[in-house]
Amino acid sequence: MKLYNMPDTGQAELRSRRVLERAAGMLKAAGDPERMRILELLLGGPLQVSEIAARMAAGLPTTSQRLRLLLSEELVARERRGREAFYALADEHVRDLIVNVLDHAEPDHQRQHH
Repeated sequence: MKLYNMPDTGQAELRSRRVLERAAGMLKAAGDPERMRILELLLGGPLQVSEIAARMAAGLPTTSQRLRLLLSEELVARERRGREAFYALADEHVRDLIVNVLDHAEPDHQRQHH
């Protein structure tokens, strides 16, 4: 495997410990296959908790717990519409992160970069 040389971005300073801890928390929250599946589902747009639970064949309490963790790490956002709560990816950065991680995990990607 060849080493990847990053292009010079002009960013000489390292991030603060607080930023590193926050980033690690976000990756840890996304680092569970079931929570990653929720994030993947939300790539298609906002969904209600019951829709997410049904698509994952999981119970509402379990799904709600997973969403709370993703919400606490700001990977998803919640919007109330009347009595219903809809969840969506928090922003374009999260969308790009999830797409890139999933693409990078694909077996075809692994073969192309070895």
